[in-house]
Order: sequence, then structure tokens, then C-alpha cells
Amino acid sequence: MELLKQRILTDGKALNSDVLLVDSFINHQIDPPLMQAIGDEFARLFKDQGITHIVTIESSGIAPALMAAIAMDVPMVIMKKSISSILSEELHQTPVYSFTKGTTYQLTLKSQFIKKGDRVLFIDDFLANGEAALGAARVIEMAGATVAGMGIVIEKAFQPGRERLIQAGYAPISLARISYMEAGVVEFEP
Repeated sequence: MELLKQRILTDGKALNSDVLLVDSFINHQIDPPLMQAIGDEFARLFKDQGITHIVTIESSGIAPALMAAIAMDVPMVIMKKSISSILSEELHQTPVYSFTKGTTYQLTLKSQFIKKGDRVLFIDDFLANGEAALGAARVIEMAGATVAGMGIVIEKAFQPGRERLIQAGYAPISLARISYMEAGVVEFEP
């Protein structure tokens, strides 16, 4: 998606080979027109998959997932990263290791929101090592639903996430695939 790539180049900040700051337009401050374009693009890419729900993980995936849900006219469900005292009903959970934070959290979904027979589109802001996407897929499948698609806003293609997802039987579609990154430099896959 050319609009997204241009925004990464003009407003993103590669701090090193691992960290790309997009907090001025994706995950701290949100650019609504850009998010709408991202949601519309996911809706176009997954329009023939029979999607019944869109799922994301709190919190950075919420904006693109919500815009895609609006464009596809389906509910959006947010998986939680922590246990809450008000989540007392039946839950689906799996541990997920966060490389960014260096900790493991319990990815949690209330069972009432995703059911057997649902066809789910998982959307996330970044794909790097694939831990979050694989965890989300496990939880979706625990609920008896099908992962009908995976939409990624930005992929660090030089990290193993895509390969891990493909080996697990998923086919992620990324709007911007970064092939190389270092301080001040971002290069995209052709």
C-alpha cells in the first residue's frame, strides 16, 4: 500500500534494526484518514473470504481492525493481554511471549464473542517474530472458529514471523513489508 509506505518514510523513525516508531500516525496518535484507507484495503483484500468477525489484540491493532470491521460491516473483537476481575465467564487463553516487552502474557478471549463456525480475520499492526499472530490463531481455533485471514499493517520481512505463520498453515497479507532497517533507514520489499 503506497500511501502507508510513504507515511512510514516521511513520519516513521527507524531507531535501529529492531525498532520502528510509527507512534505519530498508527499506535499512539492515530491518523484517521490513513486508518480508513488501511481498513478499506483490508476489506478489499479479504472480501471473498466470508469473514464474520475481525479480531485484534489490544491495543495497537484496534484502529486498523475497527476500520476494517466498519468497511466489512462485521463485529470487531479485542483480545486482552491481561486477566481482569470482570472477566469471569468462560475464557479461551494462551500464553504469548512479547519480544518488545520481554515478558509473557495471557492472551484472553471471552468465549461468547467468537463461536464455532465463525470465519475470523485477524488484524495486527506489526508482524516480526509471529508470536502474537500465532497466539491469536490458537485462541480463535480454541473457540472452534476458522482463521480465514491474517492482515498485517507493517511486516518486518527480515524477521521470522511470516515463515512461522506459513509453516503453521496461515497466509498473512501485509500492507507494507520492510526488507531492511537500521537507524534512519527503511527499505521495502519490491
